[in-house]
Amino acid sequence: MAPGVPPNSGDNWKAQLVVPPKDERYRTEDVTATKGNEFEDYFLKRELLMGIYEKGFERPSPIQEESIPIALTGRDVLARAKNGTGKTAAFSIPVLEKVDITKNAIQALLLVPTRELALQTSQVCKELGKHLNIQVMVTTGGTSLKDDIMRLYNTVHIVVATPGRILDLTTKGVAKLDQCNVLVMDEADKLLSPEFQPLIEQIVGFLPRERQILLYSATFPVTVKEFKDRFLRKPYVINLMEELTLKGVTQYYAFVEEKQKVHCLNTLFSKLQINQSIIFCNSVNRVELLAKKITELGYSCFYIHAKMLQSHRNRVFHDFRNGACRNLVSSDLFTRGIDIQAVNVVINFDFPKNSETYLHRVGRSGRFGHLGLAVNLITYDDRFNLYKIEQELGTEIKPIPPTIEQSLYCR
Repeated sequence: MAPGVPPNSGDNWKAQLVVPPKDERYRTEDVTATKGNEFEDYFLKRELLMGIYEKGFERPSPIQEESIPIALTGRDVLARAKNGTGKTAAFSIPVLEKVDITKNAIQALLLVPTRELALQTSQVCKELGKHLNIQVMVTTGGTSLKDDIMRLYNTVHIVVATPGRILDLTTKGVAKLDQCNVLVMDEADKLLSPEFQPLIEQIVGFLPRERQILLYSATFPVTVKEFKDRFLRKPYVINLMEELTLKGVTQYYAFVEEKQKVHCLNTLFSKLQINQSIIFCNSVNRVELLAKKITELGYSCFYIHAKMLQSHRNRVFHDFRNGACRNLVSSDLFTRGIDIQAVNVVINFDFPKNSETYLHRVGRSGRFGHLGLAVNLITYDDRFNLYKIEQELGTEIKPIPPTIEQSLYCR
């Protein structure tokens, strides 16, 4: 019997596969690829350029290339990029460029969610602007309020703050934001979580009507979109994390008990228009057991996992790719290698433990920008993971409806 083929898996099914044509437009670009810009291209003040080069920056990173010229024009920006790619300088450089040191007023407010990030951000601002005579102040909770009040009697051009502390200083009338024309929110997804969002909205109320808002985040949950729609004006959207977007993949969850999973899977098979599907389990043992169950239910099925001989895995993969079978049960260890355009349905029989695994699994459907469907079987113990993964990926996994529109996952 062929490896990866459960017992009694008849070959009477011939896959009627619809393989979408390859489209060059959907090739992902390397996030490290730059356009070859230089910092001089942005016509920055000579003193700012000196600070940039002294800090060791040679050329703008991708997020800096995308962000700096747009921010300099005064337009609102919504930028999505990974941590560690130069986000802080991407907003600090335009902020420093636009400060007028002849004005004794707070002209920019940089909001961050943690004290550590506030200190780090203010340090970057001070280093980049060391030749500009710009006064940067950092203020966070857990430090002396009296010291901050005394500091604000002197000139301050840029404030780097956590939301609670700056709101306290502003409502007391000590920190005046009526001439603060730029608001930067770094780690915007965290700043717009329920803990901070009411504070943020109050802070925005103290800013002048004509202001610029720059949002930077690794993920964009629904809260960020709501804030953008309410407060940003025609923002320029930058997304340097295409590999994290789940374009074209509709995601559902079904709450089930462990013992109901196979029955639920059987219902999905009977109701869905499956071109080809991949079903994920969290262990090698469960992969083989489930493949056997699916075959007993009368559906064609292969299985694959990392403990199989490489030659066997190659054969299963080759046969599945060529349409010899409609369904493949797989372990995670095989996730990244599967790139089959005919797969339009992914089912998480076992829900993954982390967002990276979820992304890689779900990314098996809807390849090359085509449509796909992801169905997650969720037990009581999975409910926290479901919420966590939604938050981390800035995506929405909806309850499964009684009927699923074919147009969502079939061309």
